[in-house]
Amino acid sequence: MKHSNKKEYARYLLERLYQEIDRPLTVMEVCGTHTVAIAKSGLRDLLPEKMRLLSGPGCPVCVTDDCDLDYVMALARQEGIILATFGDMMRVPGTASSLLQEKSRGAEVRVVYSPADALKLATENRESQVVFLGVGFETTTPVVAAALDQAVQMELKNFSVFSLHKLVPPIMRVLLDDPQVKIDAFLNPGHVCAILGTEPFQFIAKDYGKPCVVAGFETTDILEALLLIVRQYREQSPAVDIQYKRAVRPEGNPVAVGFIEKYFSPITARWRGIGEVPGSGLELREEFAQYDARKRFPITLEPGKSRKGCACGEVLKGIKLPYDCPLFGKSCTPAKPVGPCMVSTEGSCAAYFRYRRQKAGVDH
Repeated sequence: MKHSNKKEYARYLLERLYQEIDRPLTVMEVCGTHTVAIAKSGLRDLLPEKMRLLSGPGCPVCVTDDCDLDYVMALARQEGIILATFGDMMRVPGTASSLLQEKSRGAEVRVVYSPADALKLATENRESQVVFLGVGFETTTPVVAAALDQAVQMELKNFSVFSLHKLVPPIMRVLLDDPQVKIDAFLNPGHVCAILGTEPFQFIAKDYGKPCVVAGFETTDILEALLLIVRQYREQSPAVDIQYKRAVRPEGNPVAVGFIEKYFSPITARWRGIGEVPGSGLELREEFAQYDARKRFPITLEPGKSRKGCACGEVLKGIKLPYDCPLFGKSCTPAKPVGPCMVSTEGSCAAYFRYRRQKAGVDH
């Protein structure tokens, strides 16, 4: 049943959820865009008491590990290097600094809006080495691969990528294997599934018996997906459903996946607060090593000190809510973030701070 009025349709879906849910369910979204959409709509407060929504490691900025960030800071300090990055990485803290601080101290750090901008920097600054900081999940990786393809064709000698790209399916398996994490179902990330399709997520239903639904980003999309999850449980038929059919096909985007596979191969990667996860990161294939910044500019670092009291790791795993962090809203705010979950606009803590506190009438 569809309604011409979105608010009316949302009310209808909520009514169906209240009527059909017959057991407590904890559902985790693993997409920062979902996290923001849910917080902005106030959806958590409208759902039945039996349904609990958790935010998982769906923000690529938030899951970037301190050690990797420290390497990036050290790279930015190197003479003759221009570090090109998306703006949302500028304020993310490593153990002792951020790219914004390094820039204020004289490092050549440039904010770009696409990998193509970084390529242009390289062509315009032949005397410098331009390093593009590649951060993101499967959604953004094909665009970086396309830039690499262009760099290879142009035979650019002063362009490289520092890959901190992450893969979503492996971290979902880690969450399901963690006894501390209690999840009944997943809202699958719409953008990632538009690239990968649904096959890489079938293990969730087949191996763990958990429902998961690929959802769009409007309130009614999310409510439809939650209703599908409830019905999967009622019918005892866990599966990978697609609610977001206007953008996601079961086979995904083979062309985009082909670009990823041409230039990148899976490696063990560090996830903030979670640790090393085999097969969850991407590095450039050996035949493109000359474009791999980590191999071109090896740096040895001493381990930095972790931030005391920051609960970003537990928040990313859904073990804690942002409110449970002792720093939340006190020493850690969007204006002065301590951890990355408060830095990124798609971070759980930033979303909770901006929307839940506004709704409660709490003075910022």
